[in-house]
Amino acid sequence: MSKSFYNHIDHEIEQILNDDLYKNERFINSPQQTAIKLKNGKEVMNFCANDYLGLANNKEIKDAAINSIQEDGFGMASVRFICGTNDLHRKLEEKLSSFLGFDDCILYVACFDANGGLFEPLFGAEDAIISDSLNHASIIDGIRLCKAKRYRYQHSDMKDLEKCLQQADSDSANHKVIVSDGVFSMDGTYAKLDKIVELAEKYNALIMLDDCHATGFVGENGRGTAEYFGLEGKIDILTGTLGKALGGASGGFICAKENVIKLLKQRSRPYLFSNALSPSIVSASLKALEIVKNEPERRERIKENTAYFRDSIKSLGFEVKGDMHPITPVMLGDAKKAQEMSKMLLEEGLYAIGFFYPVVPKGEARIRLQITSEHTKQQLDQAIEIFDKVGKELNII
Repeated sequence: MSKSFYNHIDHEIEQILNDDLYKNERFINSPQQTAIKLKNGKEVMNFCANDYLGLANNKEIKDAAINSIQEDGFGMASVRFICGTNDLHRKLEEKLSSFLGFDDCILYVACFDANGGLFEPLFGAEDAIISDSLNHASIIDGIRLCKAKRYRYQHSDMKDLEKCLQQADSDSANHKVIVSDGVFSMDGTYAKLDKIVELAEKYNALIMLDDCHATGFVGENGRGTAEYFGLEGKIDILTGTLGKALGGASGGFICAKENVIKLLKQRSRPYLFSNALSPSIVSASLKALEIVKNEPERRERIKENTAYFRDSIKSLGFEVKGDMHPITPVMLGDAKKAQEMSKMLLEEGLYAIGFFYPVVPKGEARIRLQITSEHTKQQLDQAIEIFDKVGKELNII
């Protein structure tokens, strides 16, 4: 046993605490929905889940999962290429690729694994990956595993992106791929996809988009960022999740051309060396996709709720980042203030978490709220009143 190692760990934790950057977990004793119960039995309004369409506790989805457990068992206990592929897996891959407008699809146990297993099999040392500086951690980690040349452009700065593309050409890159979140999860902003497409076409580059915070509810039919911009068919590789709008359990996917998916199924390490996604989650996700197609009113409600809430919070005097997206970051700057405000909001009956370094850059601490289609007008108004009260008590507004 190395005493110095454990002393080092203790020092690191103490430093995190001293910097007011320690993240405490809160326990909830209820299903994920707009009103949840805490461990102490108190009921509070939930404004920080990724449950955009209110499907995490949907009866039809729960029934689909229960029925699948009865018919297909609890888990596959194997990776896909050994004996872990159920017919449900292929059915969901076909449904997702068809819905999102791609040739084919590959499932992973999480989108973190999808992004982690994407780049290394597809891009080599002679290729170039040009990535937005605010891309999700899973994209950053996936790129690190790849031997391709790496270029990072300043967040949504199209001039800087073009410079990176030019530099990649000067460095004799074989293939180039522009990599971006469709919606940036901490800011609630959309990638400038129209400009990205223009540059990709100008410099003969591929486009990879992570659409976790868009699939199912962004765009007229819920097909995500590309549909929102009217640019369907312009994305080469799309990653997404089943763990947010599509039921909220777990699971991720990659959509692309058929030959790309074939190669990933041969060489993508998180796919080859991880148990197959549980059939119950796959079955429930199929039902979620069906609801997305058949209940467009959920997307209408989330649009209305988002516009109303964002405008109301801004009118109180808070600084709110982002575009018209359900992610609503209320900017505070200071990590300690974000934690204090989160605690006071909870005491008033509003569950919302403070975000601070390293989740967001230093000096950009915030309360990130997320609106769903199932928040009622009464809940929205009550949340606005609580923000008004707490904001004044903390001298923020």
